[in-house]
Amino acid sequence: MDERAWLADRFEENRTRLRAVAYRMLGSASEADDAVQEAWLRLSRTDTAEIENLAGWLTTVVGRVCLNMLRSRTSRREEPFDGRLPELDAESVDPEQEAVLADSVGLALLVVLDALTPAERLAFVLHDLFAVPFDEIGPMIERTPAAARQLASRARRRVRGGAPVPEADLARQRRVVEAFLAAARGGSFDELLALLDPDVELHADRQAGPSPAAITLRGVRDVAKGALLASERIRVTEPALVDGSVGLVMAPRGKLFLALSFTFSEDRITAVDVIADPDRLRGVALAVLD
Repeated sequence: MDERAWLADRFEENRTRLRAVAYRMLGSASEADDAVQEAWLRLSRTDTAEIENLAGWLTTVVGRVCLNMLRSRTSRREEPFDGRLPELDAESVDPEQEAVLADSVGLALLVVLDALTPAERLAFVLHDLFAVPFDEIGPMIERTPAAARQLASRARRRVRGGAPVPEADLARQRRVVEAFLAAARGGSFDELLALLDPDVELHADRQAGPSPAAITLRGVRDVAKGALLASERIRVTEPALVDGSVGLVMAPRGKLFLALSFTFSEDRITAVDVIADPDRLRGVALAVLD
């Protein structure tokens, strides 16, 4: 076996882990593949005799490539929002592949990671998810290991959030929200009726639906019907902490589209606030559930 073939075999041994790192950094399967391919190109141009730890070297390269890609996204965030659910580009992305990857990571985690700065995201992902030491992370972001540790700590607090609601109440809320999600996905009108308070109200801002105006639904039957009408969007919806209580986030390909905030009375939902306005979304505190 010649040296290039040997090197290709060693790279393939690391590909799955490198792709996992890149996907958690970027939230996009196609971009993750681009980052991994760039790592291979750099490896093929490098004198491998100088590399003591190939796996570590590749992780560092992928991390730096992802960091540069994240920093280049600034202009994208300022593109106008047209209020429509983003569609997947069938030519550049495999929707099923994206869905499997997002499900393996967790949509809520991808959404919260997307709100971090590039340096915070890199420090948190590499250290907390892949156990890369801060001595290696620091040079990637041109910081000391201590500064990298602080970035990861700050990111960790934002990812985990603060829970002003007692754990027992959060557990009950989570059971109700997960049952609501399952009923909507399964098209079970009767199960939705059982989870909703008779006087439940749903408020959705004008960016949330097909109507150019805000929507208000009152009464258990109308709100249940509204939940069933939104069943197509349920596949990209996942429970998360929304302003400290259990709610739902809708995030196609890990990009936050809307959030649902619930008000509870014991084991029933008394109010639903559907938030899709970009200004309102920026003010929502999101965190992952344990």
